Amino acid sequence: MTHQINIEGIKLYAYHGCLEEEARIGAHYIVDVYMTTNFTEAAITDDLQKTLDYCTVYEISKAEMAIRSKLIEQVCDRIFKRIKTAFPTLKTLEVKVTKLLPPMNGDVERVSVVIKD
Repeated sequence: MTHQINIEGIKLYAYHGCLEEEARIGAHYIVDVYMTTNFTEAAITDDLQKTLDYCTVYEISKAEMAIRSKLIEQVCDRIFKRIKTAFPTLKTLEVKVTKLLPPMNGDVERVSVVIKD
């Protein structure tokens, strides 16, 4: 049996981007994480150790977003790899990093990258 756990809308402020201004000013980001696993035993026993801890996913996302990168592609990759390492029982994982109001020559609300397996 497969179950899905989603952690959506992790709101963080970070300093990613290729422009010098982005390193100084920063921007708002959203991280979404979608995981499939089998949490049957957790549902029966009510035991956190038998499922995926949401707080760990949040802390990984927060820690990786705090490390400056020019590209959100790199940040997304780091988050993805750390979550995979933290939860070896994952069947699938999808991580999405969204940058709000990116500095572009146009009216763009958001840009995002997604890594999934």
